[in-house]
Amino acid sequence: MQCASCNHDNRDTAKFCENCGRPLHETRAPTTDPRTYTPKHLADRILTNRAALEGERKQVTVLFADIKSSMELAERVGAEEWHKVLDGFFHVLNEGVHRFEGTVNQYTGDGIMALFGAPIAHEDHAQRACHAALHLRERLRAFGNQLERTRGLRFAVRMGLNSGEVVVGRIGDDLRMDYTAQGHTVGLAQRVEQLAAAHSACVAQATAALVADYFELRELGAFPLKGVSEPVRVYELVGARRERSRIDVVLARSQLGFVGRRAELAQLEGALDEVIAGHGQVIGVAGEPGIGKTRLCLELLRQCDARGAVVAQAHCPAHASSLALLPIVELLRSLFGVRDGEAAESSRRKIQRALLPLSRGFTDFLPVVFDLLEVADPQQPVRIPDEERRPKLVAFLRRLVQAQSAAAPLVVFVDDLHCINPDGDALLGEMVEALGWTRTLLLVTFRPQHRSDWMGASYYREIALAALADDDVDALLRRLVGDDESTDPLRQLIRERTGGNPFFAEEVVQSLVEHGILTRDAAEPGDGADTTGAAPHMRLAQPIAELSIPPTIQALLAARLDRLAERDKLVLQAAAVIGPRFMPAVLQHVLEHEPATSAGAFGGAAVEEALAELGRADFIRRDELHGECAFKHPLTQAVAYGSQLASSRARLHVGVARALQALNPDQLGQVAELIAHHFAAADWRFEATRWRRRAALRVTKIELRRHHRT
Repeated sequence: MQCASCNHDNRDTAKFCENCGRPLHETRAPTTDPRTYTPKHLADRILTNRAALEGERKQVTVLFADIKSSMELAERVGAEEWHKVLDGFFHVLNEGVHRFEGTVNQYTGDGIMALFGAPIAHEDHAQRACHAALHLRERLRAFGNQLERTRGLRFAVRMGLNSGEVVVGRIGDDLRMDYTAQGHTVGLAQRVEQLAAAHSACVAQATAALVADYFELRELGAFPLKGVSEPVRVYELVGARRERSRIDVVLARSQLGFVGRRAELAQLEGALDEVIAGHGQVIGVAGEPGIGKTRLCLELLRQCDARGAVVAQAHCPAHASSLALLPIVELLRSLFGVRDGEAAESSRRKIQRALLPLSRGFTDFLPVVFDLLEVADPQQPVRIPDEERRPKLVAFLRRLVQAQSAAAPLVVFVDDLHCINPDGDALLGEMVEALGWTRTLLLVTFRPQHRSDWMGASYYREIALAALADDDVDALLRRLVGDDESTDPLRQLIRERTGGNPFFAEEVVQSLVEHGILTRDAAEPGDGADTTGAAPHMRLAQPIAELSIPPTIQALLAARLDRLAERDKLVLQAAAVIGPRFMPAVLQHVLEHEPATSAGAFGGAAVEEALAELGRADFIRRDELHGECAFKHPLTQAVAYGSQLASSRARLHVGVARALQALNPDQLGQVAELIAHHFAAADWRFEATRWRRRAALRVTKIELRRHHRT
């Protein structure tokens, strides 16, 4: 038996390595070739991501899972039997992690370390990790019960989660990875795991802050942990909040009131008027993440009850994009009032009460509806052949739209359509075909790059949301922090940095409150925004010159960057090093001389093509008058810059300094300060000092000329 640690060949009966003393059951983890346990679609995404291959900073959630008392169990059953147990155990772990697009990074002998959000970034990495932990908890409990029945083993697993920044790098073509942590992110996750009881998962405060809106957490207290200066607050992950989707979270935030968007809301109200008059409409609300798409649509939904319209709504979560019919299921559950956790018999009665008064013809469709919503009577199973299932579902959806809208106007709201599975999108298209001459409004939100085939319908219209105007951002910030004089500079700074994005503004304010930079007046009770409509009274507790980017925003923007093609992402990251505004010629020179890029990759028109694509994707804007480009959003530039390793950034800063010299041979004095800045950012102190002196000499000469003129 070979040891995984030192490769020493041991006797088959040995329980510990005869060379290094490591437990031999740890050799059973499938560490030999990651390609054997990583799904092909996930492996392809990793291996085509250049930044993952070279190294990049990521916001992630780390999950550790291991077997309690594994040494005792291994000793009881022997090495060969324990090998079989671990084979099954690791199979369950891999399936659960990959189900939510996590990556198994390490096998720890009797467990794993998994990452969510790296190598490929996910804006909802913490939610994915918690969903995976809950899924694994149930699967591993069943696995343990089976072991107890068949082998008499009391098998229990514990899990720990923590969120923060890590560095991912050096991924070879065999998917082998080397992750190092920043800020004890990985080590803290492992410490939290050791606090978890059998069959449970614990999360650190950093993860709890990201998922509290979506999951039930039970506070366990603050624990002193090795390697951490302050006690860490730890929570047990109890379960997912019932009926708690992103729509519900946005509704909770909407207590602040509706700001701006009056023209866009008027367009939606006009569409509802047309629908009530009998002209079916499909409205797409497009915009970048956090711009307020969902909030705008919910403002219209508030009016539906008063106008006699029935509402069905669904959200397409990114972590469930592999579940084809999830949005359709959620729409039907919403329409029929079926709730999580209720008895199947009760759900069936609700469905019948909703459908049969519309048309007795729905009787024939009840079996397929019960089956779809997983409420079929196990005592009276009705088998629907696979070849009949989809045609029946299509026929049902088309008839439902027509029958329901004949009884009352119907508003169907689908949030985050860009995350929908192609099969689910095709079914939505069947509904679109059926609603043209009905009293139905299909309202969808999505990000600008998404397109669906059914968007070519004559009754489809699109509303593109731009950033909020400065006055509207000011109104939002006053509702968030009040109007104390001490916050005046802060409100201006937030407005400039968040670029008119309301979600970004809210997250920055929340982060400042959590870090004690913004404090509420002692006389004012409560936390967060006042839900009565009155503005809170916040004060700036300490001076602030720069805003840090909250993890929520950083993960969201990093996920957008990772969806770019390799070439376009590299161009955007290089541009971020130059600054918020940059000259294409400088960028071209930097990339042509960048040793990390493949030879000839950025020759000719490659940079221009990439810039055009980045413009279409809404990352940059081009100023043709001055011949320069600018990042559309200040935080995008900050995230693109911060995602790179320090060594990569330093190399690019030197490249920018060299480019400025090469492209401005007759105007070096004018760009000397900028050249000095880039050398300083690369920690080239001698060159930075030399160019600062040159800049100072130029300023001195200008002052002397002014003095002589006067």
